[in-house]
Amino acid sequence: MGVMSDPLTTDLFPQAVLPVMLRGPADLEGFRHAARGLLAQHILPAQVSWHTQEADTAGQGLPAALSPESAAAGTADAPAIQVPPEFVTVCESAILHSDPRRFDLLYRLLWRLVHEPALRHDPLDADMAEAQQLAHAVRRDMHKMKAFTRFRIVQDDTFRNDPEGGPLHVGWFEPEHHIVETVAPVFARRFAQMRWAVLTPEASVQWDGAQLQFGPGASKEDAPAPDAGEQSWLAYYQHIFKPARLAVPMLQKTMLRKYRRKLPGAERAHPPLVSAVHQRGGRVAAQPARRTPPARAELAIPARSVSMQVQLPFSDMHDTRVAREASEANEYPPLAEVSPEHNALGTGAPMPALALPLCYFFDS
Repeated sequence: MGVMSDPLTTDLFPQAVLPVMLRGPADLEGFRHAARGLLAQHILPAQVSWHTQEADTAGQGLPAALSPESAAAGTADAPAIQVPPEFVTVCESAILHSDPRRFDLLYRLLWRLVHEPALRHDPLDADMAEAQQLAHAVRRDMHKMKAFTRFRIVQDDTFRNDPEGGPLHVGWFEPEHHIVETVAPVFARRFAQMRWAVLTPEASVQWDGAQLQFGPGASKEDAPAPDAGEQSWLAYYQHIFKPARLAVPMLQKTMLRKYRRKLPGAERAHPPLVSAVHQRGGRVAAQPARRTPPARAELAIPARSVSMQVQLPFSDMHDTRVAREASEANEYPPLAEVSPEHNALGTGAPMPALALPLCYFFDS
């Protein structure tokens, strides 16, 4: 291609950047095809600029931009590139990010993994950490779309002509990244028996019960207005609300406000319920403190009785042995069999009945 790939030569004599045009913002296959060809021709990451057809609609114009096929021309016999499986997984998610620098980052990482084998064992590398952050943000956005997309029923012309097919369910969501084409098959499997459509500012997708159809983006005004089902959701949320499980900081951390405003239960029913809980807690805190009732008196064992069981006189070893044998046989001798003159209390009173089995446990 006439592009010098020697790093020293490139620093001394800067070369023109080679533009590569991808078909879309999530064109993973085109990026892999072009990156493989550029790497086989030893094109440095600094000598490549990546573009997408959607982002080039502002009139910039790149007539000399190469397609993925042109970038990989003449490299069909190039050897296969060996990269860690973790890098492939990161690429599949990070390429869906809205950051325009994602293609430069991923190609730079690919170049370094080939020319710096030790990079795969460096978890603190700045490029690798940034790519993982992009992938994590995309996975989080995908989870939010699958969890917080709310469908509303629309009786379109198809339903009026064929009511047996069911009405159309339309949902609205505002993703942060290019995830519509990736999440759409999940909805197709989840709602395979009904007709639905999801509108986003970037793209739209519709399922007719057999196949997915993608279209241009839409505005929020194109989404249907709240229907009667909203009141059912509000009543259900109020019924299952548990004040004891209220954790406002955790809720704000896991469900951002941009997602809460899409859910009628979180935006309309939750604040009044939370306010009622706080008011009730304030009233309880304002009440005067009550006196704590005294604890139940526990059975107090005199210290002398403990010493009685531990410090037995040598003269009572026979009585202790008798008690041990009796406890092993589950037969306790009557109090009259224990000599009252030689008990540990030093008195003529008979020993308590509880002392006989305890002698066995304390005797060593």
